[in-house]
Amino acid sequence: MKKVRIGVIGAGLRRNLALYWHQPEGESEIVALADLSEERQQKFQEEVGTPIFLTKDYKELLVRDDIDAIAVLSPDYLHEEHVITCLEAGKHVYSEKPLAITVEGCDRIIEAWEKSGKHLMVGFNMRYMSMYQTMKGLIDSGAIGELKTVWVRHFVGLGGYYYYHDWHARSDKTTSLLLQKGSHDLDVIHWISGKYTTKVSAFGGLDYYGGEMPNDLTCPECSLKDTCPEYVPHTFTECAFRKEVDVEDNNMLIMELEGGIKASYLQCHFTPDYERNYTFIGTKGRIENDEVNGKVYLKTRKTNTWNEFSNVTYELKPEVGSHGGADPKIAQDFIELILRDKQPLTSPFAGRMSVAVGCAATESIRSGGGVVHVSKDSSITRLS
Repeated sequence: MKKVRIGVIGAGLRRNLALYWHQPEGESEIVALADLSEERQQKFQEEVGTPIFLTKDYKELLVRDDIDAIAVLSPDYLHEEHVITCLEAGKHVYSEKPLAITVEGCDRIIEAWEKSGKHLMVGFNMRYMSMYQTMKGLIDSGAIGELKTVWVRHFVGLGGYYYYHDWHARSDKTTSLLLQKGSHDLDVIHWISGKYTTKVSAFGGLDYYGGEMPNDLTCPECSLKDTCPEYVPHTFTECAFRKEVDVEDNNMLIMELEGGIKASYLQCHFTPDYERNYTFIGTKGRIENDEVNGKVYLKTRKTNTWNEFSNVTYELKPEVGSHGGADPKIAQDFIELILRDKQPLTSPFAGRMSVAVGCAATESIRSGGGVVHVSKDSSITRLS
């Protein structure tokens, strides 16, 4: 195979990722799209710029001999069905995160992948961001000694716009936003530390969004739109204060990782700003990122060596492409995986483990904050 011909399922927000694969004169090309909306189909066709096969039924992609791989960019609750069906049809698969919305769903996907003999890649694009690669490189180099503690604060500015005006706000479609939004951060904690979570305790709540508004109410037709702080005029328009909303809008997790590393993750969806703040503390120092200004700070403690004499600030260089330059890199890695069997920075098992932690934390939150064990080879198990 000299070129990977790709079919896409879903032309929603992540359709921009697919455009990085469309290189008709190169090693990959978008040849088909399945999406229920004809309007989205046509918009995607215009963005691609060359004629592609369009359909509402994703299964029509699976019988085509001119499609080698499928990019599953559909809503979270459809990932399990789409990924498994595509693998069973003999297609390579790129799946957006989260891999599924249950641990059992992830396990079924991994089983199908192992039987298929095809490649499966999970879309953890934060692993491809220079900021987090810099932090991982520093820790792997021993710059802060032995890692002991991880603190992560996630300020989800525009959380209402992205997550409470559509299907994301329903637990039957997402389980919780610890999977949809938090899966990136939980994965980065695992990746940078090199350890997986073994148990978690968590608290959270639905303290701002949700309420008593009708489920069929949309922002454009609402009588309160001129004064509502969550009014949106387009794209996602379901009322953020409707009755069916049932996923927490703030979460606080405490985790213990393999080797006794302690980690915390805090997430809020009604904060006014957007920023991820990571701190890693080791026996010789700590590193912390400044996502807004593109910097990573290394601070050292007394060690009776030259290391204690200076702190270091790393300034991130500008990147080309969406998500801080990560999207074109992760898109290329999928092609490298298929054409040259080059392993990407992530794995299906890593995708499974971020879901496992999100599910365990959700279980803890909704049952009073007790400790929940996270297993590597079975579903979550309640401890106490």
